[in-house]
Amino acid sequence: MGSSPLPVSLQSKLQRPVQVSRLKSFSRTLDLIRNVVFLLFVLRFTRQSFYFLRGYGPVGSLLYFYRALRKRAYQLFLRAPGVRSQVDKQIAATKADIESKIAADIPETSRNLSLPAEPWSPEHLRSELATLAAAKRTRWEEGKVSGAVYHGGDELIKCLSCRAQDGAEVVAMVLSLFNAPPEAAGATTSGGTESILMAVLSARNKAYHERNVTEPELIIPSTAHAAFQKAAEYFKIKLHLAPCPAPAYTVSIPHVRRLINPNTILLVGSCPNYPHGIIDPIAQLSKLAISHSIPLHVDCCLGSFLVPLLSQAGFPTSLSGPLDFRSPGVTSISVDTHKYGFAPKGNSCILYRNTSLRRYQYFISPSWSGGVYGSPSIAGSRPGALIAGCWASMMSLGVSGYVSATNKIVAARQTLQNAISEHPDLKGTLKVIGDPLVSVVAFLSVDPAIDIYDIADAMSKREWHLNSLQDPPGLHVAVTLPMATSEGAVDSLIEDLVSVVREEKEKVNARVRNGEKVKKGSTAQLYGVAGSLPDKSVVERVVVAYLDTLYKA
Repeated sequence: MGSSPLPVSLQSKLQRPVQVSRLKSFSRTLDLIRNVVFLLFVLRFTRQSFYFLRGYGPVGSLLYFYRALRKRAYQLFLRAPGVRSQVDKQIAATKADIESKIAADIPETSRNLSLPAEPWSPEHLRSELATLAAAKRTRWEEGKVSGAVYHGGDELIKCLSCRAQDGAEVVAMVLSLFNAPPEAAGATTSGGTESILMAVLSARNKAYHERNVTEPELIIPSTAHAAFQKAAEYFKIKLHLAPCPAPAYTVSIPHVRRLINPNTILLVGSCPNYPHGIIDPIAQLSKLAISHSIPLHVDCCLGSFLVPLLSQAGFPTSLSGPLDFRSPGVTSISVDTHKYGFAPKGNSCILYRNTSLRRYQYFISPSWSGGVYGSPSIAGSRPGALIAGCWASMMSLGVSGYVSATNKIVAARQTLQNAISEHPDLKGTLKVIGDPLVSVVAFLSVDPAIDIYDIADAMSKREWHLNSLQDPPGLHVAVTLPMATSEGAVDSLIEDLVSVVREEKEKVNARVRNGEKVKKGSTAQLYGVAGSLPDKSVVERVVVAYLDTLYKA
């Protein structure tokens, strides 16, 4: 006979400890997982805090959080109902003012908001184009524009369409100018911004594939071109701005060193920077890049064909060492051939130390339904005529032509710089920023009574289109070949600057005598507001209004 089953009450008592034991085991497992997750969180937070404190220091960290809290408080203030309505009114008024100024320069032609029902006759088309051509515009051919139009002369324009040529030769010639090694490579792009975007993208992809960096960080000088900030936003990269303190205004190497951490994908140096025309210590950045095995990008978009030919033209380059691929840490260089290479607008090059770095900027889709797709840069296709024009420009000038242009441009910059520093009416009122070596000279006002932006507005009325700067407030002149070669252009610029400074001093003295309140010009208002606000959202709205107006038919 088999054994009789145990009573139900006894069975439950015997099974309960087993169930309780399983629950306790499961609970302990959950506790262990929770503790591990918490520990990983603490370790990650500690690691990030360590690198943050090392990068910015105790005082810098406190200032960082103070500015963040101040900005947040100001954002909340702007959202208050009464404040928001006032801001909206001011933005609307500013937008209307922008539209009226732009509209004032547009000739009285018919507005074309849709395709004509019937084709225009050649005579009608020529008439409309002639009207547009006669519209008010900047007098760049007389050298009245700072930068923007990098014109190489009428003779060059005539031969730009002489031959179509592959961009490979353009890249090869630019590589040779920057002393690239045999294994170096490059690509043509549509401009400096795209070249910079490609360099940052390549560095990000390299760090991801080779070091598994999933939270990339980028270190740039505070004076580096805004295209690096655009790249950081586009590609979701954390950005660190290393200071460029006075009086040199070059990037602080100790600050860059402290900001480096395992997530750093790229260091950047300008050659020269856009705001002040100052060259960063590329050789020192190169040593830093090598010691931490991090790529280094040199932004030579503005320097383009001037920097590599400075010594041949008889001018100093840099005391810190080589500015190109001769510095072993330099892995990429951006060069705008449409600036001082005098190619048609829409031409630039991105150069790499080797082909593997260039491959990281490629986009390839092998399984697309439309066929195998490959693209070397952001643009899917580019006008061949632009590249042909670039090739023609380079072949037409040659090394001697570019050396001659470099001599004229840099000499003109020196003349302007010397006048600002030595002219009795300018000395003590204006001061050159840093030690520029190429084509740009920037200056600020050292007289508290003279607002540099009022000088900008006054020069604009005299049809001089200079570039306004901030942090510190200043102006800069990018000398172009038309400015350097147009008879009397530089002398005229100096004479007008002297006259404007005299007039501003007289206005200030008259206001003081009469007890009048100072009325700021449009540039002074914009940059004065921008510099005083902890949160720049209001300024951003003004810029959005301006950009929207450009596309308003």
